[in-house]
Amino acid sequence: MARDTTSTLHQRIRADIGERIRSGAWPPGHRIPFEHELMAQYGCSRMTVNKALSPLAERGLIIRQRGAGSFVCYPKVHSVVLDIPDIQTEINGRGAAYRYELLSRRSRRPDRVEMAKLDLAASSQVLALTCLHRSNGRPFALEERVINLAAVPEAAEVDFSIVAPGAWLLGTVAWTEAEHRISAVNVPRSTAKLLRIGASAACLALERRTWRADEQITCVRLLFPGEVYDLMARFSPQVIGVEI
Repeated sequence: MARDTTSTLHQRIRADIGERIRSGAWPPGHRIPFEHELMAQYGCSRMTVNKALSPLAERGLIIRQRGAGSFVCYPKVHSVVLDIPDIQTEINGRGAAYRYELLSRRSRRPDRVEMAKLDLAASSQVLALTCLHRSNGRPFALEERVINLAAVPEAAEVDFSIVAPGAWLLGTVAWTEAEHRISAVNVPRSTAKLLRIGASAACLALERRTWRADEQITCVRLLFPGEVYDLMARFSPQVIGVEI
């Protein structure tokens, strides 16, 4: 039987690229050779190159951008869906430098959406915060948070230009229940500019509400560039006949 040299070649190309990425020779953001360059280097067809690159993109090792080429992806952070993660801990945990910026802070009355989310009266007071989290200097997450000042009055005196509100709440305020809502969204041009992504690029949006008994503490919306973050949960099937 004749040997399938095309199959062997595309596997070799994929292995060569994968090894350069894993060894660090091609760091995150590095542009890998254009398809025509790989065709010339390996003496193969465009179809063979495409068969080599497609699985790498599916596994999240590279991102292919029409007209711009293919680039090594930034590592993704995996977070358990049912946990409340601390962004700084996650970024530091993968060996990256964390930096935080407070973009805006305002004490005010809640709008209609916030009244519904936090079950507040129109006369209530909330603390509205907008923050940017960075990993190795690169925008990692935009945080839009509202804190119920009736539930957490001490938040009004905290200097959130120094400490991120999520980290402060996790370390200060006991919570008993949380709700996550996750979606993929396109963001306004102003938000895309803050996150340094294209205007048409998708973001992962994580919306969370947190309670202490019957009292709602905070609601937050976190926007992550789609290529740097995902959410993962591991679970087992419920045993039939056993209540959990």
